[in-house]
Amino acid sequence: MIIREKYLSKIRPFYEHDLIKVITGIRRSGKSVILKQIMNELKDNGVKDDQIIYINFEFEEYYNLCNHLEFNNYIENKIINNNKYYLFFDEIQKVKKWELAINSFKAVHGNKVSIFITGSKSDLLSGELATHIAGRYVSFKIYPFTFKEVCELKGITNKDKYELKKDFDEYVIWGGMPQRFIMTDEEQTITYLSDIYNSIVIKDIVERFKIKDLDLFNRIIEYIVTTPSQTFSADSLSNYLLKDNIEVSKITLYNYLEYMCKALLINKAERYDVRGKRILNGKYKYYLTDLGLGQIVNKERKKQLGAYLENIVYNELISRGYDVKVGTLENGEIDFIATRFEEKIYFQVTYILADDNVIEREFSVYKNIQDNYPKYVISTDTINMSQDGIIHKNIIDWLLNQ
Repeated sequence: MIIREKYLSKIRPFYEHDLIKVITGIRRSGKSVILKQIMNELKDNGVKDDQIIYINFEFEEYYNLCNHLEFNNYIENKIINNNKYYLFFDEIQKVKKWELAINSFKAVHGNKVSIFITGSKSDLLSGELATHIAGRYVSFKIYPFTFKEVCELKGITNKDKYELKKDFDEYVIWGGMPQRFIMTDEEQTITYLSDIYNSIVIKDIVERFKIKDLDLFNRIIEYIVTTPSQTFSADSLSNYLLKDNIEVSKITLYNYLEYMCKALLINKAERYDVRGKRILNGKYKYYLTDLGLGQIVNKERKKQLGAYLENIVYNELISRGYDVKVGTLENGEIDFIATRFEEKIYFQVTYILADDNVIEREFSVYKNIQDNYPKYVISTDTINMSQDGIIHKNIIDWLLNQ
């Protein structure tokens, strides 16, 4: 397993800090591995084993601690002296009223404890109980492997985009969930990804939000998962369902989409009016957190390579720490406007610049933007087609160079 330095470098300054370190991410994205890598670093720095307390609440041996009072008592009995303790709690959301116990540890022990928690829900810290730790935590979001991390995992070095095409094509289809790379064939990969997908749908959505109409929900989730990178319209989805004589309210549609976002199965990109400089409410694009999960539902459908590339670029940008929006112009659309502090970058993404019409479409949209921020066109083409200050990059080259 690779050392995920891009995340550790952000968390490391807080190892000794009394702020609670909150690590979120989709199921099986590597949160537990991050915790173990942090624990190993602490031990390398002289922290003794008995100063580290680790609980994974998905392990059956800890099921009896899924009440905040039992959880609190268990930890208090482990803290037996005035040494500093490092507390690691994996999948903390399984503990009812977990915030009360965490707040108690801080109140009783102060800077004598350093607390790290993980969870698989985007709203882990947005509930009513989270007010107990408001202002007392820092959060970090973990994503599946980027393509650069895949190359690192496979020990691929000194290869160019031509030699990496097979690895990249596999990444486009099967995604970057970490444990996928220990599977030995496609059948094992499908089984593994199906298990993750079903766990997210059943445990994190259906059971959590008490969805009764499973057939309707499955149809909606199939529509979204099999059409990544598309502009969402409640009307278009309603029409899709009406073909099977299914009527559903827009409120229900938007609720189901929000549930999928909260389970981290998909991410929502807002649309931004470039000229008016405002967010366009109610108009969104949705991107899969990992493309491999989409293949579980998309087995018999035509591969949408352009949409997959757009999804990969979106995921790469947010993993690099950018805020990403879809740009809207009077006569066109910019795939992404990525901002980070004072930095701003524009992106157009297409599978291939196949002819003059496609080249004109992808490059000409920038004519309506009168600023000096970098502007990119990303595609699978291996010939550099940069023009008029607009940078064209092969997607593999772009993914491997930050």
